Order: sequence, then C-alpha cells, then structure tokens
Amino acid sequence: MKTRSKWPWLRALRPAQWMKNGIVPAAYFFARWDPSQSTHVQGVRPLLLEAAAVACFCAVSSGIYLVNDLRDREADRMHPVKRLRPLAAGEIQALPAGVVAALLLAAGMAGALALPGAFSAVLGSYLLMQIVYTFALKRIPYVDVFVIALGFVLRAIAGASVLEVRISPWLLLCTFLLALFLALCKRRHEKVLLEDEGTQHREALAGYDRHLLDLQIGITAAATLVCYAMYTLSEETVRRFGTDRLGLTIPFVVFGLFRYLELVYRKNEGGSPEKVLLTDRVLIATIVGYLLTALVIFLKIRA
Repeated sequence: MKTRSKWPWLRALRPAQWMKNGIVPAAYFFARWDPSQSTHVQGVRPLLLEAAAVACFCAVSSGIYLVNDLRDREADRMHPVKRLRPLAAGEIQALPAGVVAALLLAAGMAGALALPGAFSAVLGSYLLMQIVYTFALKRIPYVDVFVIALGFVLRAIAGASVLEVRISPWLLLCTFLLALFLALCKRRHEKVLLEDEGTQHREALAGYDRHLLDLQIGITAAATLVCYAMYTLSEETVRRFGTDRLGLTIPFVVFGLFRYLELVYRKNEGGSPEKVLLTDRVLIATIVGYLLTALVIFLKIRA
C-alpha cells in the first residue's frame, strides 16, 4: 500500500491515459506517405505542431480526469479499485484539485488557440463533450461508450486539422469501431467485477446485460476488422498510396483482436485497455509487427 501513496498528483493526472492521445499524430504519418499530401508534412514544423497538439490534449485530458474525480470522489471511496485514487483516498484535497483542473483546461485551450487550422475548435468540442459526459452522459447506458469512441474520432480529426490535411473517412470509422470495441470490453469487465453492486459505482451499468455485451463485443470486433480490410484494399487507398500491399497488415489486426478477446474472456482483463496495451507482450509484439510491416510497404513505395 505504501507505493500507492507516492506521487499522488502524478497519479491524479493519469499519465498512463495520455497514450490515448497517440491517435492525434496519426494523420501526419498517413499524409507523409500520401504523394498528394506529402508537401504538407515536410520538415520539422509539422512534427512540432503534432507534438503541441498532443500536449494540449494531454493537458485537457488530465484536467477532465481531475474534474471527474472531484465529481465522483464519494462514490469512488466504495469502489474496490477507484478508492485508491488520490482524491477518493484523501491524499489530495478538493480545492487544490479544482484549481489545478482549471489551470490545465485553460492551458490546453490557450495552447490550442495558438495552433493553426481548426484545431482549437476540435479540442473545444472535445472538452465540451467531456464535461457533459462527466456530469450527465456517463450515466446513460450505451451513450457513455459512444461518447468515449467519439472522443477518439475527435483526436484523429484534431491531428489532421492542425496540419490542414484530409483524413480518410474509412480511417475515422476504423478508429470509432476499435474504440467502441475497447469501451464495450471495459463495461463487460466492470459488470463481471462489480456484479450486483455495479450500479452503486457506475449508474450506467444497470442498463447493460453481460450476455448482450458479449454479442455486441463480437459484432464490433467483426465490424472493425471488415472496415479495416475494406479501407486497406479500397480503390481510393490503393490510388492514394500507390500500392495494394497494405492488405498485408490485416493479419496483424486479426491477431490483435483475437488476443484482446482472449485477455478479456480467459484472463478477465480489459478493465484498463491502456494497461493491457502497455504490459501484454503478445499485443506489443503484434503492434510492433504491424508498424514494421507498414513501414516496409511504404518504404518500397518510395524506393
């Protein structure tokens, strides 16, 4: 338990969750290998813009996490895991947490206003959606997971807007479906972990049925795979990137989905997707294999 008391402010900001913002610079890499858009991502400036965009999202995300923990600290004290959060455990007081949250939100939006394109509008939309989610939407079953998935779509759009490049609707749909899949897996984990006491900790859980969640998870996983396969093999993608070999990355997506399902159903994981993605060696190896395969394909295009 002593290790839990270390760095309460750092834990309250949830830096592990910042990996979600890794979707922000995705547009840079796709534009980098798209001949029709490659001129928009030449030099160091686009990378600096994406880094600044990620920093803005991290600041706003951490601010929202503090607001969320302030709002739910009483309920969190009765939760088997969330009771260890700094605010619920009494390691951080409400007033300083509120001040830091306000500063983080202000800093994130101020930084966004200094960036080009429609980035500030997208980040502002994300912030507004998260505030409404924290105080209302998180209590409505299915609306809560759709909001989570839309948050990832807004991240992807934000990364494209700061560079003023276009992003494929297929890629946005893949992002939405994958995020929805992970969110449904998380709700299933909570349903199993909390059993009959789930509604005391998350009101929306009353509207979820474990067996129905199993079906929805399977449907969403299949939709994610089909959508990604159609994206990589579509005429538009082949024309834009000058190759039909992106289909070689499909097996990695299939294996990654299968592995995650195994972790959810056989090892009762999935409650913390970011933790799974950072610690499971099989998934890490799958992601590395996917990235290396895609890199080799793109390098051969340029050769």
